[in-house]
Amino acid sequence: MTTIDLNSDLGENVPDRIVSDDEAMLGLVTSANVSCGFHAGNPEGIRATVAAATRGGVVIGAHPGYDDYEGFGRRPMDVPAATLQAQVEYQIGALIGLTTAVGGTVAYVKPHGGLYNRIVHDEAQAKVVMDAIKAIDPNLVVLGLAGSVSNQVAEAAGLTVAAEAFADRAYNPDGSLVSRTEEGSVLHDPAVVAERVLRLVETGEVEAVDGSIVKVDAQSICFHGDSQGSIEMARAARSRLEEAGVTIAPFAGSSAAGSSAAGSSAAGSSA
Repeated sequence: MTTIDLNSDLGENVPDRIVSDDEAMLGLVTSANVSCGFHAGNPEGIRATVAAATRGGVVIGAHPGYDDYEGFGRRPMDVPAATLQAQVEYQIGALIGLTTAVGGTVAYVKPHGGLYNRIVHDEAQAKVVMDAIKAIDPNLVVLGLAGSVSNQVAEAAGLTVAAEAFADRAYNPDGSLVSRTEEGSVLHDPAVVAERVLRLVETGEVEAVDGSIVKVDAQSICFHGDSQGSIEMARAARSRLEEAGVTIAPFAGSSAAGSSAAGSSAAGSSA
């Protein structure tokens, strides 16, 4: 029987910048990539999100990013290696602390936004991120774009890897994501997304913007919590998967993650 994890980026709300409905999304996904505070969120809100995830049995992952609150962590940045390693270690450690305080556990790490996209193709920066993860806890699973350099570097470092695909993002023919600066880079139609997700899960294929077929080997599918219509898209996709007999279960935590960096080639663009 086919099994897939559904994940979403959460814990990013503050009173003057509400970007997602965490409560609703936690009822639909099996894994939550929770902000560590540098790109979005605040300690109180992040704590509330990990507490809700823990109560609901949703597996928690750390979602560290560049120190770029103003740009929501999505701007490309050049950060010295020592600085970046310390920042990633700090963020993961902070989330582990808040999660432990509410009786939960952090099972994996998925870098955010600009950092995620940089290490898709930048081996040197990917190594810094993986060194930071190993320094905190070598048992943490790394979640990254299928076919990315970051997943390959993580495997070479001895970390367990899970590959992901994106439900609500358009793909280039090389398996990278279409830049958010381009029209049509983010999808919004729940019916279209649901069928796209089912095809991806059942066949390992996604249609690129030019109509070509990209092969993607993924153990998890991401729904961006801050995308317009994100709840409707996640609900429609989950319902379509369940109708097709697909088992929806976490890739980490209570469910062992497979070590896989396989999948389509990827050059990366704004997640």
